[in-house]
Amino acid sequence: MEWKNLIIRGILFYIFEYMERGGCVYIMTNKENSILYIGVTSDLRARVYEHKTHEYPDSFTAKYNLRFCVYYECFNSIEEAITREKQLKGWTRKKKIRLIESMNSAWEDLWNEIKDF
Repeated sequence: MEWKNLIIRGILFYIFEYMERGGCVYIMTNKENSILYIGVTSDLRARVYEHKTHEYPDSFTAKYNLRFCVYYECFNSIEEAITREKQLKGWTRKKKIRLIESMNSAWEDLWNEIKDF
């Protein structure tokens, strides 16, 4: 009976900590803006920091030196963010560029804004 309670507590913790939290979709790029990476996270500040510092050296973003977050969009739930991520990943590069430039025409790194989340 004790292990069932632990499982239930674990599931409830997951639901309240992650599913009920909002989520963000973000786009990372390199210095030349030649590569775009679209990701989703429930903790934008921590995730962008991981990309910037190459926390995972074998990752796609580390391999291609994608250190600049040029776009993000936040949602009330992680499920909404995942849906949006899938939508954006299906877009052409041209359409993704238009989206970035609608929020960030200079392609500035948005880290200074994100780090205060």
